[in-house]
Amino acid sequence: MPHHWTARPETGTDVPAVREIDLAAFPTAQEADLVDALRADPAAWIEGLSVVTTDGDGTPVGHALLTRCHIGDTPALCLAPVAVRPEHQRTGAGSAAVRAVLQAARELGECYVVVLGHPAYYPRFGFTRASAHGIRLSIDVPDEALMALTLDDAHPLPGGTVRYAAPFGI
Repeated sequence: MPHHWTARPETGTDVPAVREIDLAAFPTAQEADLVDALRADPAAWIEGLSVVTTDGDGTPVGHALLTRCHIGDTPALCLAPVAVRPEHQRTGAGSAAVRAVLQAARELGECYVVVLGHPAYYPRFGFTRASAHGIRLSIDVPDEALMALTLDDAHPLPGGTVRYAAPFGI
């Protein structure tokens, strides 16, 4: 059965629901704790770039977060985490959140996004292998798992090593 998801920026009242989504979607509390740490980091957190998808009752069931990172010295955004409550996975709730948060970033004038994630999922949003653009991490990850996207074709992706916000510990 097709779903229509409403995606909107996270509000203060959504904070507990976002934590519950992350706790339900991942095997440990690591991602939920990361979101809390990023929210508390003024160098990482950008208002409006934490998006929830809600069901017909307005209950948040999915979440996508963009925070500040850098590619070399160039400001960019990191997409992480993307989470959906297990009972709503594979329904489009995550895709709706990702599309909405990427659009919000475009509207803020942001240009670049990196993601370390599943190589079969993120290309649907325009992400391509980061190494093809000279983008790398300071840690070893599978080459196909690090992907990047330009939100404005007039600004090609810069090369360089990704520097994540401090809470990522990378």
